[in-house]
Formats: sequence, structure tokens, C-alpha cells
Amino acid sequence: MKRFLRILLALTVLFLAYVGITLLLGTLGDWQPPASEEAEVVRTSDGPDVITDSVISLALWNIGYAGLGEESDFFFDNGGFFTAGDHMVRPPQAYMEKNIAGARLFTSSTQADFFLFQEVDRNSKRSYFIDQGDTLANQRPDYAAAFAANYQVSRVPLPILTPWKAYGKVRSGLLTLSKWQPTQQTRYQLPGDFPWPDRIFQLDRCLLESRFKTSSGKELVVINAHLSAYDKGGTLKKQQMAFLQEFVQAEYAKGNYVIVGADWNQCPPYFEFDRFMPGQSQGYTQTTIAEDFLPGGWQWLYDASLPTNRKLRAPLDDYSFRTLIDFYLVSPNIRAKRVKTLDQQFRFSDHQPVWVQVELL
Repeated sequence: MKRFLRILLALTVLFLAYVGITLLLGTLGDWQPPASEEAEVVRTSDGPDVITDSVISLALWNIGYAGLGEESDFFFDNGGFFTAGDHMVRPPQAYMEKNIAGARLFTSSTQADFFLFQEVDRNSKRSYFIDQGDTLANQRPDYAAAFAANYQVSRVPLPILTPWKAYGKVRSGLLTLSKWQPTQQTRYQLPGDFPWPDRIFQLDRCLLESRFKTSSGKELVVINAHLSAYDKGGTLKKQQMAFLQEFVQAEYAKGNYVIVGADWNQCPPYFEFDRFMPGQSQGYTQTTIAEDFLPGGWQWLYDASLPTNRKLRAPLDDYSFRTLIDFYLVSPNIRAKRVKTLDQQFRFSDHQPVWVQVELL
């Protein structure tokens, strides 16, 4: 009995030392991005630097780091802070390769002037250290490409009780491809932070802003964004939305065109979060953007006929909860022409792409 207690004590001390060292190293290495900085240029465009077309198109897609396709569940959606159980921490490489092949095909075959991607990994253990930014940019070699990191952690230690399965190193973020060469591309840090120690291993949310000259003399400001998830009470999201609200109105006040394409992690105004599965929310909730978030004339563009997101407690089946959280916001000087969710049946990601065509007035 004494021997058992000694072994138990030794294991407890080792575990506590592991946790302490992990927290110490995580705190010392915690990434602290500035309020704003130039975005990382992946590629410049050989195309024109002035937009002369009045009608343009955009495609928006959270690719889920090519790790959250139809076969996937996700340990963190299953309360996997301490242990993953049978749930997926990282996808098998074959799954990831299938999903990134789907993302490559989408990028090369979809007719769009802009691509706004979220959850693009560039150096992450969960995606086998494949540079997905280069992979997608290579599908459009004549487009400009810029990257803004929003998740940069040397080692995510979860699940905490199975360090040999740990999520590991992550470098991921937003990728914007554009037919025209931008005049400026900037990463803006969004406000709000999780309390310590969660913030060490959580995302540092941001906006990726791309600015373009137009033949009208106005600038087109395209914003790629991914707002907070796993945000109990929505405290961080409220701060981020307040920042975005002020940001877009300031640009429109200058006379510019403004387009925001985002994984908002919330539904558009007036949209019931369980519209596609009424009464079958399975305990999920999703906030809705306030109806008076912006003054009249601003438009939320989405396809109400199809979901854009499915939840990840289990691999995809008929019972997977589906909702709509990926869509666009455009300023009053832009006319919406067409918007369509591209139905991939969630084969390659837990999100579906949304394509839109608009006219600059």
C-alpha cells in the first residue's frame, strides 16, 4: 500500500510539474500582436492596380484547416479539455489531404475576383505542417495573396491528461486572394482577451483589411474576419463587434466602398439560429446580430436556403446541427446582385462557401 501511495504521489508531482512548466513556457512565449501591422504578403498580383469593373464577385470560406471534414468530430466540442476520449484531436493525414484537395479544387474552379478564407494553417501540427496559404495561393498564381495570423501558439497542451496526443504547435489565420493588386493590406488586432491561463492557448482575433483603388476615385475596402467562438456570454464578441461597427462606418464616411466577409460565429439579424433544424438544437445556441447594429442602407448578404456551418460533436450525419454564420456585410453604396451558398454537403469542412456578386455604385 505504501509503495502504491509513493507511486501515486510521484505521478501527481510529475503531472503538476508538467502543468506548471507548460503554463510558465506558455506565458513567457505568449504571442502579443500589435494593434495594427502590415499583413504578410504571400504573393503580389501581375494584374491591374485599379478596379475598373463596377460588378465584382467574392467567395468566402472557412476551410477548417482542412481538418474538419465530413468524417470529423472534434474533441473540444465534446468537452475535451482533460481527455479526448474517442474524439478526434487531429485528423488522420488521409482526411486532411482529401479536404485540402477539395479546397484546391474550389479555389481553382470558382469564378471569383476575391477569395476570403479563414482557418488557413501555415505551420501547424494539426495539419501536418503543410503550408495551406501557399497551397491555395498557388491555385491562383495571377492573384495577390495576403495572410494575417490569428492563432500562433508554440504548443497547445490540450487534452491536458494525454500530453502524447496534444494539439501541438499552431500557426493559422486569414488569407485573402484578389484579382487586383491592393494598395495596402493591414492586420488589425480585435479587442478582448480570455482570462489567464486560457488566453495563452486561444486565438488572437483580427481583421485582414485590403484596400484597392477604383476608377470612381473611391477606395474599395475588403475586410476578412473570423470572430470569437467558445466565448461564454459573448463578452469578447461584443467588443469585437463594437470595434468593427466603428471601423466600417469610418470608412464609409470617407466615401469608400466597404465589404466585410466573415465567419461571424453568430447569425445575421432576424435569422433564427435553428431555422434549418427547428426544435433540434441539441443544446447548441447561437447569438444573433442586433437589428440596429448599423443604420439603414447597410446590407447583410446571405443565402437563407442553405446552412453554412455544422457542429462537430460527431461525424456528419442527418442529426448534425446546422446553422448559418458565414455571410457578408456591405455599405449602402453597394448593390447586391446575387448571393449563393455553395452546397458541398460539408465534405471538406464544417463550413460551406458563400459566393456573392455585387455592384459598386
